[in-house]
Amino acid sequence: MSVFKNVKKEDLTPLLNKNFGVDKPKTIYEVARYKNNDATLVLYTSGKLVVQGKEATKVTKELEKHGLEKIKQQQFRKEDGWMIGSDESLKGDTFGGITVAAVRADDTIRKKLKEIGVADSKKLKDKEIFYLADQIKRIAPCEIISMLPEEYNKEKSQTDLLNKLHKNSAKDLGNGQHVVDKYPGCRVGSIRETKAEEKYLEVAAASILARAAAVHQIEFLSAEAGFLLPKGSTHVKLALQELKLKKLSFRKFVKLHFKNVEEFL
Repeated sequence: MSVFKNVKKEDLTPLLNKNFGVDKPKTIYEVARYKNNDATLVLYTSGKLVVQGKEATKVTKELEKHGLEKIKQQQFRKEDGWMIGSDESLKGDTFGGITVAAVRADDTIRKKLKEIGVADSKKLKDKEIFYLADQIKRIAPCEIISMLPEEYNKEKSQTDLLNKLHKNSAKDLGNGQHVVDKYPGCRVGSIRETKAEEKYLEVAAASILARAAAVHQIEFLSAEAGFLLPKGSTHVKLALQELKLKKLSFRKFVKLHFKNVEEFL
């Protein structure tokens, strides 16, 4: 499998004259899909093109000749047997609660995850995240926990909460070493490593599910608030002022223990 970036539909015209037929897109994230007996090309709204099939290498070389830019695939550690990876999102965001996801995979599932282009979620756009999240759910056993701010704010310690949610996300998935993207105070998992989403395919897949759930949560909270809530914690003052102006309950939208929220209140 090969992946290209910044591809436009018209860039593929030369290939259509070489026994490639037009196929029907299978998801809302696809712009076009082309197929012949030996290869399939899928163009996404993000501008990424995925080439798969027996003749993927040959087609890839042809595309490179036409100036298309191939993305170097992320390399993960080679693991054997069942592994579970878990990761979280929204941990450092002022708005939103927390999301945690876990993914379990063996050699067969890992191969499929690689084929769809799983990578560290920080390297992906939201459109790619949603598509990949849908695919991961079909391919691998997984668990997703999305905790809204109102529930989050009942907890006394973010670290204790993370330990609990990482453990709970993995406990019903079956056996296998549990790899956790290490955070300060991490006490869960048989393998704890910083930047684990760059090293372990299962954690990368979990990071995609956690981020997709986070984006959906922020979209939901934005609808509840009546305005678009910001990501992160840098440019949030105007949004905090808007919450106050609308007389909305802060505990339903933000992390009350964050210093910037405490100072604002």
